[in-house]
Amino acid sequence: MSMFENAKDAAKATGEKIGDWAEEQKDRIDDKVDEWQAEGEVKRKEAELEKAKAERDATEAKNEYKEELRD
Repeated sequence: MSMFENAKDAAKATGEKIGDWAEEQKDRIDDKVDEWQAEGEVKRKEAELEKAKAERDATEAKNEYKEELRD
């Protein structure tokens, strides 16, 4: 192989390494975004559950009050 071909092969290998590294970084970022989205969904569902519990408690209190008025 000539010196030019060796340099060309080295540059190609370096380019492939950089491409692999960039792809790994993109995958890591995508994984982190997925984590954040899942955490956000859990927090949203927890908030919905708390709201439903508050509505249940308010309905129970209203019904208890109405029952006291009937007595």
